[in-house]
Amino acid sequence: MPPGARAISGVADSKALSGLQRRRLAPMIRTRAVAWALGAASVREIERLNILAATCLAIRRAVERLPSRYDVVLLDGRPLAGLGIAHTAVVDADARCYSVACASIVAKVVRDRLMTSLADRHPGYGWERNAGYGTAAHLAGLRRLGSTAHHRALFCATALSDGRVSSAV
Repeated sequence: MPPGARAISGVADSKALSGLQRRRLAPMIRTRAVAWALGAASVREIERLNILAATCLAIRRAVERLPSRYDVVLLDGRPLAGLGIAHTAVVDADARCYSVACASIVAKVVRDRLMTSLADRHPGYGWERNAGYGTAAHLAGLRRLGSTAHHRALFCATALSDGRVSSAV
């Protein structure tokens, strides 16, 4: 976000905002941002690499897509040794840093659209409500319908065998 620019009213920790609030704020954030980019890792990459390495890959992809040079990469959470990019990690950064809160809002809007699209194509898993987290309803859908190409095979095998609820996609 531009240094010294007035903050967009309503920007806060994305987890504290409703989906409607995030959808209203995201276009304003994208318009005002000096630059923004998204990065992702596929289900297959997560399975092949592991979730931490795939997270690093997604972050690197986002940074590489930025149209301009960055001053610092701020991450929400703990430092990532395998990232390969100099960064500053701040626990609860989305609640403490305006630019990270903005990034989190934009990312969650994209994630929610993806999950709604998956729910439309694969009804019965509750993706439109669980945002990719393995809720009891999601696990019931897995038991009833089986997995899709959008599920992590290891997660499905583990969650269905021991009843654990964790990240599904």
